[in-house]
Amino acid sequence: MSKTILITGATGQLGKATIDFLLKKGATPASISALVRDPAKAEDLKAKGIQLKLGDYNDYASLLAAFEGTDKLLLISGNDLANRAEQQANAVNAAREAGVKHIIYTSFFRKNESAHSPIYIVAKSHMETEKAVKASGIPYTIMLNSLYADILPMFMGEKVLETGVFLPAGDGKASYTTRQDMAEAAANILSTEGHENKSYIVANDATYTLYDVARILGELTGKKISNINPAAEVYIDTLSKAGVPVEYVGMFAGFSEAIKQGEFDTSASDLEKLIGRKPTSLKEYFASVYTS
Repeated sequence: MSKTILITGATGQLGKATIDFLLKKGATPASISALVRDPAKAEDLKAKGIQLKLGDYNDYASLLAAFEGTDKLLLISGNDLANRAEQQANAVNAAREAGVKHIIYTSFFRKNESAHSPIYIVAKSHMETEKAVKASGIPYTIMLNSLYADILPMFMGEKVLETGVFLPAGDGKASYTTRQDMAEAAANILSTEGHENKSYIVANDATYTLYDVARILGELTGKKISNINPAAEVYIDTLSKAGVPVEYVGMFAGFSEAIKQGEFDTSASDLEKLIGRKPTSLKEYFASVYTS
C-alpha cells in the first residue's frame, strides 16, 4: 500500500482497531500515522511502528502540520459534544489547506435530522461536520454508523443478568453493530479505491428490540432475563437516585427514546459489502461479553 494514511482519535478503541485491521490487510506501519494529543498514551502504537503526530482539534496549526503529506484521513468523530462541531471544522479546514486527498468521516445513521430529535445534541455536530466535509472540495466518504452493540453493556449496567434490562425504549428496534465490524469497514475503505464521494450505511443486517436483547442474554446464560421497559420518568428518577451523573442519565434517556422512535432501525446496509462477510450478530457479540 503506497498511500499515506492518518487516523485521528487513534488512541480510542475505534482508532486502534482500525489500525490493527490495516496492518492485518498488509499496510506497512510506515504508511500509517496516528494523531495523538499525548504520546504517552500511544506507546503501544509506537511499538508497532506507527508514526505518531501531535495534534489537537482545538489547535489549528498542530492539525495543519500533522496532516501534511496525508493521502487518506480517517476523521473519527470526537467526544467533546459541546465543542465537537467547531473542532471538526478545524480538522476539515486543515485537511483542505494541507492537501489531504480523501477524507473518511465516522458519522452516524439517523432518520430524524430536526431539532425535535431526542439525540439532537449528538446529531447536530455530526450533520454540521458532514456538510463541512462535502463543502471542502476534498473527495470524501461518510460512514453512517449505526448504534454500537458495544454500548449496550454500558446502557444496561453491570448487574443486567441479575436485575434485567432496564431501559425505556419500548419495542423500538435498532441494528446494533460491533465496533470491530465498523473498524474493519473503515480499514477496507482506507486500503481500497472507489469510495470517493459516497455515503455508506454501516449497520447490522438484523434489527433487535430490547425484548430480543433480554431473550438472547437468557439463551446465553441460562437465566430468565426480563426487559422491564420503564416509563421514561421512572427511568430518569431511578438512575438519578442511584447517583448516576446527570449527563449520563440524559444521554441514556435520549438514546433510549431514539431507539423507541425507530431512529436506528434500518433494513438497508452496506456493511456486508464493505467487509466481505456477514456482520457479527448481537448473539455472537454478547457471547464474547457475557460467557467468556
